[in-house]
Amino acid sequence: MKLRPLGNRVVLQYEKAEEKTQSGIILPDSAREKPEDAVVVAVGPGTDDEKMFVKEGDKVIFTKYAGTEVKLGDEEYTIVNQSDIIVIVQ
Repeated sequence: MKLRPLGNRVVLQYEKAEEKTQSGIILPDSAREKPEDAVVVAVGPGTDDEKMFVKEGDKVIFTKYAGTEVKLGDEEYTIVNQSDIIVIVQ
């Protein structure tokens, strides 16, 4: 099954969250911070008012509390509006 976003939406997948602190303490899931960077998995077609600037495979940083989290099989995704993406990391 594949996600196909509509309009100006973008499907993101988080990279692995840190499981250990620099000093070696292992963090439980509840103590890990939600990352603000992710990889673009799918991009909608855009709208008449908004051209899409991101593409699949781009690494991006987005606003902290943006998006809707979705679980599909074993994978977790976040769907955001393109306007919630702050920067493309190159």
